[in-house]
Amino acid sequence: MNAALRNALAASQLTETDVAAHLGVDPKTVRRWLSGQRPYPRHRWALAELLQIEEHSLWPDQDQSAEDPTSLSEHAHRVYAHRWQVPREVWWDLFSSAEQEIGILVYSGLFLADDAGIIELLGTRARQGVSTRVLLGDPTSRPIKRRGTEEGIGEALASRADNALALFRALLDINSVEIRTHSTILYNSIYLTEKRVLVNHHIYGLPAARSPVMDINRVNSPEMSATYVQSFDLAWDMATKVDKAGHASTIFLQ
Repeated sequence: MNAALRNALAASQLTETDVAAHLGVDPKTVRRWLSGQRPYPRHRWALAELLQIEEHSLWPDQDQSAEDPTSLSEHAHRVYAHRWQVPREVWWDLFSSAEQEIGILVYSGLFLADDAGIIELLGTRARQGVSTRVLLGDPTSRPIKRRGTEEGIGEALASRADNALALFRALLDINSVEIRTHSTILYNSIYLTEKRVLVNHHIYGLPAARSPVMDINRVNSPEMSATYVQSFDLAWDMATKVDKAGHASTIFLQ
């Protein structure tokens, strides 16, 4: 437990919900901080400013290896061995920090679509003017059926993609949201904003949830991130637009 943080909140007469709203995070994230989890640097700075207290009073200095044990280089800021190991806070931080664009390229992405908080967050950012593109696998396409066979789950992947499409489609009431379906053979799933790119590699015979994820800073690694952004855009340009009723229409390129 972080007693110093809890006492600082009490002294400032702020609740977990107050802090979450001010920092733009989920209240569950604040509870994890109170339980002892160390926030990202930008959240520590914002909290210290909000509470009018020195950062080191809330979180004693730690060496760099303890702070960010998965930081590898200037290119891959973090690498996770499996997608399921990526904390929900990372996904929340990725989307909540977007100011210009959000892009999601997956076969199903059901782990996001089935998270009501994430869907609400995407809607909030889109209403605030963030261009949001969601690119899902066409449940009837040959590549998604083949991928399901490779993973040993048969038609389950197509069903997951169909479910994800139904859940993401709720965002289509927002003007800055567009959803398309693709029949591309994906070598990785891509989650991007104008600041970061999270790349979930696809490995033959294994589901994406068990495959590695790289977190790339687009400012620090523009050439590397541009490779994945270009891949996203190529898949997007060849995809099929989905309307509010769930009907698909082919995009004709000029």
